[in-house]
Amino acid sequence: MPLTDAVVGAIAGYLSLWTVFWAFKGVTGKEGMGYGDFKLLAALGAWLGWQMLPMIILLSTAAGAIVGMIGIIFSGRTRETTIAFGPFLAFAGWIALVWGDKILAAYAALFNL
Repeated sequence: MPLTDAVVGAIAGYLSLWTVFWAFKGVTGKEGMGYGDFKLLAALGAWLGWQMLPMIILLSTAAGAIVGMIGIIFSGRTRETTIAFGPFLAFAGWIALVWGDKILAAYAALFNL
């Protein structure tokens, strides 16, 4: 990973979730995630590059939403029940590490990019 991509990835990873955190807190008055999530996405951005951040965020959000819906449907949880986002970020980071280039190539081929 070139140094510039790693630095931009770390900054963009941290600031993207930091911005979501403060926007959510401004709207609801509640904290929606912990500071460790910012740091984890910054580390993933530094390790995998800024190009993988959209995929990581999309995959982790989708996985978290699916698990949350399953919890509501089958476990009787409510929408207010908190779930940790870090494991979903880590899982998405692993997917991006192992299959990220293939996923991006398939996406580009699908839309003729």
